[in-house]
Amino acid sequence: MELAGIRDKTALVTGAAGGIGAAVASALAGQGARVAAVDTDGAGLEALADAVRSSGRIEVFKADVSSGAEIGAVVDRVAAKFGRIDFLVNVAGVLRPRSVLDTSDEDWSTTFGVNATGVFNTSRAVARHMVEDGGGGAIVTIASNAAAVPRSRMAAYGASKAASVAFTKTLALELAEHSIRCNVVSPGSTDTPMLRTLTGGADPSAAAIAGDATQFKVGIPLKKIARPSDVADAVLFLLSDHANHVTMQELFVDGGAALGA
Repeated sequence: MELAGIRDKTALVTGAAGGIGAAVASALAGQGARVAAVDTDGAGLEALADAVRSSGRIEVFKADVSSGAEIGAVVDRVAAKFGRIDFLVNVAGVLRPRSVLDTSDEDWSTTFGVNATGVFNTSRAVARHMVEDGGGGAIVTIASNAAAVPRSRMAAYGASKAASVAFTKTLALELAEHSIRCNVVSPGSTDTPMLRTLTGGADPSAAAIAGDATQFKVGIPLKKIARPSDVADAVLFLLSDHANHVTMQELFVDGGAALGA
């Protein structure tokens, strides 16, 4: 089903080389949007482009969102190439599962550099263009249910995602006068390479569904982990005209794992 308000719009997606980012980029292209896919993984971007170009319009841009200058230059290029940027989806993220006592300064700074500062850098650059182009548009940040519920060995990740949630909601407040909507999608366990780092590459489904009482982690009430496309569907809704009166909200896509927190 085609969603209203996406066809022929320009969308910039960070973290687009794999996992949720690739699913979002592919879904947007499938809806007729022009997609600017951004990541540090050049090979992953080219694989995405090869898979998507037959069914949609996509251009790839290699950049590190933790560098304001680097992502700012890419945002300028995208705006110049396509005329304007209508949508931004902040997906780029890193996960370094460590206990607090084992988290290094570099683990902490890198995690925040991508997951929080990266959202700030990219959102600020895109929002400036949106405002200068007369307003209108939508921004979605991919956070995590770990931002709302403590998870063992995820202090840096959860804290960085909580920062991105707070930032995006404040951005929504400040940009409302320009008719720019900003929302958050917070997935739980999703079948991506990032999740498989927690299980040594093994299928993460059974452990995620069952939960772990020793880590005070509940399971997933819906008895399944998410597919990247499940998250992409939520993003598409929030970008589309079907959500044209929705801003400053956080939508959990986690099968109930956070118990509605």
